[in-house]
Amino acid sequence: MTRSTQVLYISHGGGPLPLLGDASHQAMIDSLKDLAKRIKRPKAILVVSAHWEAETPTLTSSELPSLLYDYYGFPEEAYHIQYPCPGANDLAVQIQSALADAQIHVELDSRRGLDHGVFVPLKIMYPEADIPCLQLSLLKGLDAKQHIELGRALTSLEIDDLLILGSGFSFHNMNAFFAQDTSEAKAKNEAFEAWLIDTCSNRLLDESGREQRLIEWEKAPHARYCHPREEHLLPLHVCYGVAERPCEEVIEVRILNKKASFYLF
Repeated sequence: MTRSTQVLYISHGGGPLPLLGDASHQAMIDSLKDLAKRIKRPKAILVVSAHWEAETPTLTSSELPSLLYDYYGFPEEAYHIQYPCPGANDLAVQIQSALADAQIHVELDSRRGLDHGVFVPLKIMYPEADIPCLQLSLLKGLDAKQHIELGRALTSLEIDDLLILGSGFSFHNMNAFFAQDTSEAKAKNEAFEAWLIDTCSNRLLDESGREQRLIEWEKAPHARYCHPREEHLLPLHVCYGVAERPCEEVIEVRILNKKASFYLF
């Protein structure tokens, strides 16, 4: 990994709502736009999205990736969003080789498009759609340690000005989003967020301790309330595996009336 590699985990919000003028996503939108101004403009973007799981780590390799409108029940305009970014087949081959050196077999998929965990935040951050982009899947087993190791294997990449973007949601309980907001629900959300922020940013933790906390994330307060299924948390584990250090910045936002966070490493 070169010194110019940037690593960022974001909470990407609810489906296409950030692109449809939804007021409950404004803090998220503002934070993404601000980050795009403050971090160095990347020459390529590798996204690990919560919305793709595969038996084997898999990379998109299309030169002109299509979009997957992997949501339902939204206005018609949500199914006509465009983000015509170029793909990055050469980068996909380099990543495949780097992971092979770490004994991780990676498949290339030239047919799969980019899901909303990719195109929604990127359309906000880089609306010109002129930066080559590719997507790396999660592993279906959703094993926390395995995803940290996947990120660690990416550190051998020698690619200048690469942005590695973990796209998930630090709180992801679909039932809670649509339930009446209670003081108990708020307390559970805030307790888990406090634990996650401390885990990622506390410089008094050594890295073995930080990694162990992330591996054992289910021991966090109200972990399974905040993540009944962990696919939206695990892009953070990949990001940590790449960085292996405390984050440089925590950005706290409210999305869909829930506390959520971003981590810039």
